Amino acid sequence: QVQLVESGGGLVQAGGSLRLSCTVSGRILIINRMGWYRQAPGKQRELVAGITSGGTINYADSVKGRFTISRDNAKNTVYLQMNSLKPEDTAVYYCAATLYYCSGDVSLGEYDYWGQGTQVTVSS
Repeated sequence: QVQLVESGGGLVQAGGSLRLSCTVSGRILIINRMGWYRQAPGKQRELVAGITSGGTINYADSVKGRFTISRDNAKNTVYLQMNSLKPEDTAVYYCAATLYYCSGDVSLGEYDYWGQGTQVTVSS
């Protein structure tokens, strides 16, 4: 079993900041990729930011320059620092992790896991 537990959501005024955290626990071998997605009411879930085990990062264009993703491999934790928040950032934010498993030299593949989501509301 693998669990992703998020924290740090809440209500903030436009221009404010929030920091989201997500810790992966359970049966872990290698965490390849971690990321944050969001889903606003009536919209599809979209990628906000992702970071690989090697430190390669990508951001949605809408958050570049305002959000920063980072990870602490020793703690199996990924963070999302959100600055200069806008009302359009309001959404449920989900943490995601891609875990890799193997048995000796035999690859068992990658598996995706999701957190339960945390609400971020930005008031104007």
